[in-house]
Amino acid sequence: MMAGLGSRAMVLAAGYGQRMRPLTLTRPKPLVQVAGRPLIDYGFDRLRAAAVETAVVNVHYLADQIESWADRQTEPHILISDERAELLDTGGGVARALPLLGSAPFFVINSDSFWLDQGEAALDRLRAAWDDARMDCLLLLSPLGRTVGYEGAGDFVRGADGRLSRRVAAKGQPLAYIGGYLVSPRLFAAAPTGKFSMNLLWDRAIAAGRLFGIEHQGLWLHVGDPAAIALAERALGA
Repeated sequence: MMAGLGSRAMVLAAGYGQRMRPLTLTRPKPLVQVAGRPLIDYGFDRLRAAAVETAVVNVHYLADQIESWADRQTEPHILISDERAELLDTGGGVARALPLLGSAPFFVINSDSFWLDQGEAALDRLRAAWDDARMDCLLLLSPLGRTVGYEGAGDFVRGADGRLSRRVAAKGQPLAYIGGYLVSPRLFAAAPTGKFSMNLLWDRAIAAGRLFGIEHQGLWLHVGDPAAIALAERALGA
């Protein structure tokens, strides 16, 4: 296994959470509670279980609240990537934080949804599946039937070799991207400056045959709006 593989992680926590209003009028979405715990706590549970040493958390909307939450955490070590001046989207936010993320492939997770592991933990499975010679990014995906609160049609189709294609461009079982991946910093080598979506870099990786994915074995809880909180709590047995 590569030295430092997945020892650091980026946690995306800067967005406005508009679909979660009115709850997000006074708090950032990662701090909305599910079963008595902030959403972001569930992601950090996964990072701790995977022995991630350093987590970089980006902040923009109601940033002080996220920083206060971070100050109360004991592990992993948390660094703040400050986006108060400009919200940089899913790609620009990671690119901005690259100096804090090191030279080895690192995890990226969303802080406003989470998954339940079944069997081997998903982050450990991503590490085990990583092939640095073949891939630049490895996504965690779920069949639609193992999602809770998700109403989309899926994002990708996975080939027999694990390579991904966009759902609209390929036939096969649609899979939803569920907010976690392992990525090499080299994917950002030609990234634009400022605000951009990771979809831009994923499409470049697809064109190069270097975007891969694995299927998650448990449930993904997509807590997109207030009504989805009850669905997630039911899935948790709360």
